[in-house]
Amino acid sequence: MYGVELFDATTLKCSKLVTKNYSTSFTLGIRTLSGKFHNPVYAIYGFVRYADEIVDTFHNHDKKELLDRFSKDTFQAIEESISLNPILHAFQQVVNTYQIEKELVEAFLHSMYMDLSLTKCDKMTYHQYIYGSAEVVGLMCLRVFCEGDKNLYDKLKAPARSLGSAFQKVNFLRDMKSDFEERGRIYFPGVEFRGFDENNKIDIEKDIENDFNEAYQGIKNLPKGARLGVYLAYVYYRRLFNKIKMSPVSQVVSERIRIPDKLKFALLVKSYVQYRFNFL
Repeated sequence: MYGVELFDATTLKCSKLVTKNYSTSFTLGIRTLSGKFHNPVYAIYGFVRYADEIVDTFHNHDKKELLDRFSKDTFQAIEESISLNPILHAFQQVVNTYQIEKELVEAFLHSMYMDLSLTKCDKMTYHQYIYGSAEVVGLMCLRVFCEGDKNLYDKLKAPARSLGSAFQKVNFLRDMKSDFEERGRIYFPGVEFRGFDENNKIDIEKDIENDFNEAYQGIKNLPKGARLGVYLAYVYYRRLFNKIKMSPVSQVVSERIRIPDKLKFALLVKSYVQYRFNFL
């Protein structure tokens, strides 16, 4: 392997390394996808992870300036089909190969800009943020999984959005304490962190349950090479969601509820058996 091919392969390995270092759960899910989907999904995750790091981690730097530069470099990479930033080069390959809409990339980056100053959401900004930060990521992956089949993409678009929405709302519940104490944020509209009560929790959980139910119908119709990996992510988040549902409000607002690594592996085995014997 020489020249451009070596460069392309190296940048994809960089995205894979970012994924492995930042998310054991996501890495586990990718491994259960068909091999042809591994690198594209690693590339999408690497891009999303780096943008998220800008707004959540680099407190001693001008975050807006960093995000402006990252955004400009992203669209330049897509336009020119090259970047010397390995994460952006890998991402532009996926965007251009699978014809991922520019609108999806713009919506995602807009949500990252929202995080620079967001402390509370009303209903409009809440849905806008979830669409850009989570739903469009699911749609990017769906573009990959459908491999140019527009009819299938259109059929699965709504369930894919519901799955991304469910994941993000579960994250909001799981991370309530750190989001408020470290970043001053509360995403749920009409909710105060210090006044968060059982009624708030039940209303949010009903909304998440609806998202999961719609998402599940779409998972059953995914291409075979993508179905197990997405189902595993679904099972993992459902288990996390159920653990949060069973936890009292006092625990939700005082700690980050987790799924142990050993249980993650058990969920993988169970998901494989269900998939293998067509029990989805």
